[in-house]
This record gives sequence, structure tokens and C-alpha cells, in this order.
Amino acid sequence: METQSKLAQTIVILDFGAQYTQLIARRIREQNVFSVVLPCTATLDEVKGYTPVGIVLSGAPWSVYDKDAPPADARVFELGMPVLGICYGLQFMVHALGGKVRPADKREYGHAEVDIVAESVLFQGLAKRQQVWMSHGDEALELPSGFELIAKTAHAVAGIQNVAKKWYAVQFHPEVHHTRNGTEILRNFVFEICGAKPTWTPQHFIDSTVEQVRQQVGSGRAICALSGGVDSSVAAVLVDRALRDASGKPRLTCIFVDNGVLRKNEFEKVQQTLRDKLGLRLDAVDATDRFLGKLKGVSDPETKRKIIGNEFIAVFEDEAHRIEKEEGSVDYLVQGTLYPDVIESRSVRGPSQVIKSHHNVGGLPEKMKLRLIEPLKDLFKDEVRKIGRDLGMPEEILRRQPFPGPGLAVRVLGEVTPERLAVLRECDDIVVTEIKHAGLYTKIWQSFAVLLPVMSVGVMGDMRTYAYTCAIRAVSSEDGMTADWVNLPHEVLKNISTRIVNEVKGVNRVVYDITSKPPGTIEWE
Repeated sequence: METQSKLAQTIVILDFGAQYTQLIARRIREQNVFSVVLPCTATLDEVKGYTPVGIVLSGAPWSVYDKDAPPADARVFELGMPVLGICYGLQFMVHALGGKVRPADKREYGHAEVDIVAESVLFQGLAKRQQVWMSHGDEALELPSGFELIAKTAHAVAGIQNVAKKWYAVQFHPEVHHTRNGTEILRNFVFEICGAKPTWTPQHFIDSTVEQVRQQVGSGRAICALSGGVDSSVAAVLVDRALRDASGKPRLTCIFVDNGVLRKNEFEKVQQTLRDKLGLRLDAVDATDRFLGKLKGVSDPETKRKIIGNEFIAVFEDEAHRIEKEEGSVDYLVQGTLYPDVIESRSVRGPSQVIKSHHNVGGLPEKMKLRLIEPLKDLFKDEVRKIGRDLGMPEEILRRQPFPGPGLAVRVLGEVTPERLAVLRECDDIVVTEIKHAGLYTKIWQSFAVLLPVMSVGVMGDMRTYAYTCAIRAVSSEDGMTADWVNLPHEVLKNISTRIVNEVKGVNRVVYDITSKPPGTIEWE
């Protein structure tokens, strides 16, 4: 991160636990300015380590006067740089700088109208009345010294500023689409107030990351955990570019492991794609028995993820040892970890909750011999695809739907057995085939089948059946942090259901999941 922070101006977002925090980062990055989310408990040294040109204070589901309100170092206001408070961020700013916050007489949630009542660079170019999205139960009663009111609703303070200090705050959420001109407000903060330049581009990221990896690895060697998905493939191509010697010989070996929970024909297809289309040095390892043996009798989702994470590392370390015997020391493991993986696994968002462990983050063992290289860990999925295009990668790889690291193990609910996996593979293949046939595959974030541990009575050919239930899941999303279920055409659902019941022995019932995220996650486990 040091190389990146030196080359790119950064907006640091201090997260107090709001559900919208990642959207702030996305809206800023869309302006080609790098932004990073740190927990509100981050030290001043951590904040300064990113050489920020501005700081954003996020919202939170708390009140500043609560005993368990998330702590933050108020000395952030002494760093001499612009600060933007959003919702709770406004209240924290008021509270920390000597003003007063109280429970509002009238809480405001959802759509609201805000009147701009004073000149402000923050609202430059905007009409005097704005449609915004509110979500708060407290209000600023008294402003700190040096502040003035710049926007209000019919019931409360909606915007304040201290021009001399370059401190600004709004009570609404400019990062959500419901705030009609929210992007313009953030753009005014980033460019007009912070003076940032739109220099963070895919090519800039590629150049700085390649240089960083070269410095980190030196003349050493690395292996890459390759799944064939977008993330690991882009990470592999990026690191491969950094670790080619003068003659073009690779010092990166990609390891593709058949962990027994891959989709139908995936082991063969991925090998062909990665060797032929990307020119990567690839070793394929069949570890099916090894993984399924460890998973035998295990039903708990988190335990499954931990087992798979641990076993992946064990396989990679075995492969590294083999390569060392033939070519020399291997010290690094490359993974395609993304920002949402980190957020959901490690709860970097201060008081936010860990949602689930990802095999390449929270599922890793505490002690491992290989040091990690995660070149994409600050990126969202759509940003990774942009990087891949600038690397010249083919669309058939970049447009692949996400597939979880633990594979079908988290789509077979309950114990993972060879029999259940075989049933799910056939169901999943039908889902993907029909979605592609309908021309919807690249328009949907994820579409897949889930095998439920639910047996039900059916009738087929006048015979009673007692078989599994298959759930179909299809969601739309920008980055996997939130998602909406897709209203698939009736004909598509009909074809999927008919084919599964007729073609897959062991399934007699198909259901469709119409749960968004939140409250549900995309995967069922």
C-alpha cells in the first residue's frame, strides 16, 4: 500500500459502522480518486499512512451520547485537512468540537427535501432545494464555534460548515442513489475542497502494483491460488507481469486445485482457458479425496469454510515445497482477495459485524509459511474487471459470474457428500445453461442452484417419490456488498424447473429464492 499511497491521492473514510460506508468509497473512486475505508478506531498514524488529501466520517446506527458509541480520535480534526461528516459523522463532528447533539423531536428516515440556506462550495452548482435520503434519529442542537448552517429540513439541521477549517457535514446520505445530486456533492468535496486530482485509473493501478510486487518479491518466486474466476485470474496476470525475468521466464506458478467441490467439468475447462488464453504457467492438482475426507460429517457453514481454507493452504505449501526442490525457494502466495471479502471476513469497519469467513481471508490458518500477496484487496469486482480489460484479458474470463472459494460446499446445505455434490452439479449446470440461453448471464451478478437438506414427497409417472429440493438463486449487484433478487422471466424459470425435475435423478421439487441482501447473503452458507 505504501507504493500506491505515494502515487495516488487518497480520501480516507473512517467507518463508524454504517451500512452505506462502502458506497461512499465507490462514489469517490468513480471520480478516479482513490479512497480507502478504515475503522473509526484507526490511529492517526494509520490515517496519515495513506497520505490523505481529505477525510470522510461515515454514518452509524448509534447516538454520540451512547455509552457504547464507537470511539474515534477527535485529533483527526487537528491533521489540517478537509473533513466531511455524513449523518452520524455530522453529529460526531458537532459533539467532538464542542457543540450539542440531542434526540430529534421528529426522526427522519427515507426521502426528504433539504433547503440550502447559505452559500457553500459543497453545494456549488446545485438548486436551492434538494431531494435527499435521510436516516437519523438525532439532531445538532447547538453548532460548535466557527460553524454556520448551510442546509436544513423542515425539522432539523441538514448541513453545516466551517469554511476556515474546511470542515463540512451533512445530515443526509449523499452516497446513495436516492439523494438525487449526491454524487455532485461528493465531487465538490473531493475536487473543490480537497483539491484532489483524478489520477487513479486502471493503468495507474497496474503500473504501481507491478512495481510494488517487484519490490516485494525481488528475485524470489511465488505461487498463485488460481480458481479460474475473475479475481484470481486478474491477480495472476498482474503478478505474472511483475515476475517475468528479462528473458520472459515466469517466476510465478499458478496452482489450480480440484477440491472436489467444483462445478461440472470445471477442472478441465479452467486448465484449458488459463493456459491457452492467458499463457500462464499452470500446475493442476487433483485433491478431491483430500478435501472431501476433511469435510466428511461436517455440516456447520463456518467450519466448512475454515476446513477448506486450511486445506487449500496445506496443498499450496506442499506444491511450494515441490517447486523449491526443482527450482529454488518459494516464499509468496498470491490470492485474488477483494475488498468485500476483507470487509465481510475481518470486520474492518470498526463496530460492524463479521458476516462470514471467506476461505482466502477469514478462513486462513493463523500460522502459514507463505507470505501473502493480495494485489486486488482494495478493489471492488467491477474495478477488477476494468483492470483486467486494461491488461488485455478476454471478456469470456472477465464476464464470468463470481464463484465462492469454498465452491459447492456452501451450496450443498448440511453435510457435503459425493452423492449430494453429483446432484447439485447437474442442477447447477442446467441453471447456468438456461440463463446463458436466455441471454441473461452477463446481465446477472450471480445465478446458481442450491441443494437443500429437505426431502419432500412428489409424484412422477404415477409413482410416489421422496427426493431433494433444489433452490434457484439469481441476484443483481454492483459489488456483492448488497444485492437484489432478479425477477427472472417466467419462461426461464419454467425451463429450469422442468429440466431439473426431469433430468436430475434425486430432485423432485424446485423453488426460487426471492430474498435480497440484506437481509440474506448471496450464498446460502
